[in-house]
Amino acid sequence: MTARSSWRRILAWALFALVVWIVAGWAMRLVVNRGPAVRVSATEAELEHGRYLAAAADCTACHTVPTSAPYAGGVPLASPFGTIHGTNITPDPEFGIGRYTADEFYHALTKGEARDGRQIYPAMPYVSYRSMTREDSDAIYAYLMNQPPAAIPNPENSLRFPYNIRSGLALWNVLFARDDSAPASTGAAQAWQRGQYLVETLGHCGVCHSPRGVLGQIDRDRPLAGNAELGRLAAPDITPAGLAARGWDAATLRAYLRTGIAAPAAASGEMLTVVLASTRHLSDADLEAMTTYLLGDPAPAARALAFTGAASDEPARRHYLGLCAGCHGPDGEGVPHVAVALRGNSSVRDPDPHNLIVAILDGLPEHDFAGLERMQEMPGFAQELDDNEVAALSGWLRVRYGGLDSTVTPNLVGRLRRVPASSRSPDSTG
Repeated sequence: MTARSSWRRILAWALFALVVWIVAGWAMRLVVNRGPAVRVSATEAELEHGRYLAAAADCTACHTVPTSAPYAGGVPLASPFGTIHGTNITPDPEFGIGRYTADEFYHALTKGEARDGRQIYPAMPYVSYRSMTREDSDAIYAYLMNQPPAAIPNPENSLRFPYNIRSGLALWNVLFARDDSAPASTGAAQAWQRGQYLVETLGHCGVCHSPRGVLGQIDRDRPLAGNAELGRLAAPDITPAGLAARGWDAATLRAYLRTGIAAPAAASGEMLTVVLASTRHLSDADLEAMTTYLLGDPAPAARALAFTGAASDEPARRHYLGLCAGCHGPDGEGVPHVAVALRGNSSVRDPDPHNLIVAILDGLPEHDFAGLERMQEMPGFAQELDDNEVAALSGWLRVRYGGLDSTVTPNLVGRLRRVPASSRSPDSTG
C-alpha cells in the first residue's frame, strides 16, 4: 500500500466519523426535542422566592428584549468573537425550556450543556453559576416554568470561525470552566460570605468586571479588576482598592446599587439595566452583603479628592465652558435632574480615561433611574472636537475635577473613535 493510498483511507475514515458524529448529534437533538412538555407546581411563596433569585441572578438583562415578552430571549450580547443572543427561557416547549426537567436545568446552569447535548456559549455565565446551590436553581426553575410561554424563535448568533463551532467549547470548559478563583476581597463575616455568593455566583459580576484572556477566559488572578474589551464603555475596576481610589464608600455604593445614582457616579448602559432589573429589587440585607464583599471587611477608607494643581489648559477650559458647563455646572458641580457632577466623578477619577473619552465622543442617552430620578441626554462631541481637543479636554477634566496628574494622548482618543460600531455596546460609567 502506497503512502498516498494510506492517507486517502485515513481521510475517508475521518470524514465517515465526522458524518456519523453530525448525524448522531442531529438524531439525538430530534429525539430530545420531541419529549413531553413539563409542568411544574409551586406555591405563591415558592414563586416569589424564585422571582427574587431570578432578579439576583440578573436573568432579565440577557433574556428580555424590552419590546418582546419577558424572558423570550433575543438580547444581542457583543463580544470580541461576534454577537451572541440571549435565548428564550420561557416554558415554551419548542423554543424555550418547556421540556427541561429540574435536573436538566441545573445541569445547563452549572455545566454549560443544554439538554440535547449542545454546548452553551459562556455568554451564559455558567462558569459563575457553577457554585449556585441546587435549592436556588430549583427555585429559579419553578419560577420560570410558571411564566407565560412565548413561542418566539431564538435568533441566529453571528460568531466568526472557529468560535461558531460549539463542540470546541468542550475543550474550553476543561481548560477554563473551573471554580477556583480567589475572592476579590478579604473577609470572614456572614455578611461577607453572603455577599461573595451574591456578587461572584448569582450576580456574576466578574463576567463583565474581570479581565479576560485571548480565548475569552476570565483572568482568575485579577478578579473584578476591570475589563475594557466587552463593550463600548469599559467595566471599571470594582476591587476594594479600585473603588476606594475613586471615592466609593459603603453608603454611596449601596445607594448606587439601589437606585443607579450616587455622589460618585450614575449608572449607564448595561449597568443601569443591572440596577433596574436586578440590584434594586434586592433586600437591604443583601445589598449590605454585596457592599461588604465588594469593599472588603474591613473596607479601605475612600480616598479623599486631592487636587494636584490648577488645570492650566485655556483652550480646554473654553471647550468645557462652551460645551459642558450648561449641564454640568460652571465648576463641575452638576445640575439636579439634568447632569451628574463632574467634580469627584468616578469616571473622571479613574486611572483609565477610557470611559471619559467615550462619553465625550459618543454622548449618553437619557437616563431613567429607579424612583423619579432622571438625567437628560448628553450629546456627543465627536464632530465638534478633533482627537487633540478631546484629549486636552479629558486631561483638563481629570486634573480639575479628578485630582489626577496625568495626560491623555490623542492616539488613545483616535483609537476609541475608530472602534467598530458592532462593539459599541455600552457597559458602565461607574
